[in-house]
Amino acid sequence: MLKGKNVIVTGAAKGIGKAIALAFAKEGCNIVLNYHSHLDEETVKEIEDYGVICKPVQGDVSDFAFAADMIKEVKKELGSIDVLVNNAGITKDMLLMRMTEEQFDDVINTNLKGTFNMIRHVSNVMLKQRSGAIINMASVVGINGNIGQANYAASKAGIIGLTKSTAKELASRGITCNAIAPGYVETDMTAVLKEDVQNAILSAIPLKRGGKVEDIARAVVFLAENDYITGQVLNVDGGMVM
Repeated sequence: MLKGKNVIVTGAAKGIGKAIALAFAKEGCNIVLNYHSHLDEETVKEIEDYGVICKPVQGDVSDFAFAADMIKEVKKELGSIDVLVNNAGITKDMLLMRMTEEQFDDVINTNLKGTFNMIRHVSNVMLKQRSGAIINMASVVGINGNIGQANYAASKAGIIGLTKSTAKELASRGITCNAIAPGYVETDMTAVLKEDVQNAILSAIPLKRGGKVEDIARAVVFLAENDYITGQVLNVDGGMVM
């Protein structure tokens, strides 16, 4: 069903984004692999080993003009954009009363505005195609909030609202838009947490374990395949939020 489709994944250099790119490549999709600062050449090779095209694109999705240029170039080179996965995101955690304006703005600009920028420009392509799937990376923190992550929680809650509005606006042209809300996922970002912090998080998860990046990737592929699901937030969290 997905074989031969063209997929853009933002923030795909490592972690969840890389796993998503590899999952789509395994399905036979061509991958546009967006990254911000550094990309291991081995990642491109891993994707190409599935016999698909891998087009690396360096740039910051929070830049409105960059997002427009990337979409335009991909459309010109590949002919269509069938799936957009908005995965690019950052954290700059700090207690609310100590959080700087810069820390708040940086997280909102990358996570929320970056997602808007990509949707804004890809929608023109998908509307003309009368098809497409958009999957945005939210978080359980955007549903429940979290101490020390007011900026991150606000950005992810905003993504949920953006997802539902996009789904309503684009549905008449056969375009779906959904969000994934990961819980505690084992990545380089979570590996630096102190053991007692990790244990406290795991104790709050009914399945008593962290998620793998592949768990998130499989959920993204599922939403891309199913064209009768739209406007939904799928929690992939081991039962943290229920």
